[in-house]
Amino acid sequence: MPRVSCLFGRALGWTEKAAGAAAPLLLRLALALPFFRSGLTKWDGFLSLSPATNFLFEEEFKLHVFGQAYGLPFPGLLALAAGTAEIVLPVLLVLGLATRLGALGLLAMTAVIQLVVPQGWANFHLPWAAMALALIAIGPGRASLDHLLHVVLKTPKSM
Repeated sequence: MPRVSCLFGRALGWTEKAAGAAAPLLLRLALALPFFRSGLTKWDGFLSLSPATNFLFEEEFKLHVFGQAYGLPFPGLLALAAGTAEIVLPVLLVLGLATRLGALGLLAMTAVIQLVVPQGWANFHLPWAAMALALIAIGPGRASLDHLLHVVLKTPKSM
């Protein structure tokens, strides 16, 4: 029996290492994809927000706080910021560059989205927040530019 236990322990150790290497990459991809896809719908050419995006931020999207619905402040600026962030932050996550900062940005966006679409918490916002928090906690993993920069430049692992 000790031999079986040893083999099982080795297999479990290998599985743990493989999962530890794959998890950050898969988390980065899973969090980046929905935001990037949403970001693509906001643009109508290079650096030009679509009219539908402007309409949504000006007329449709409301902040739901304290039992009331309020219009967004500075809707044009928020539309531009959201559209830009939904393209830039996912690209950073996929590359594994400034991963913790990108995940923090998407976590903040998720919090705002929760205030605009409160009924989406169980299906979308909770998993997004969990993935962002996990990336902030565990970092980008070895398959990332952050890790490569750390190795090449001998910098602290804080990105």
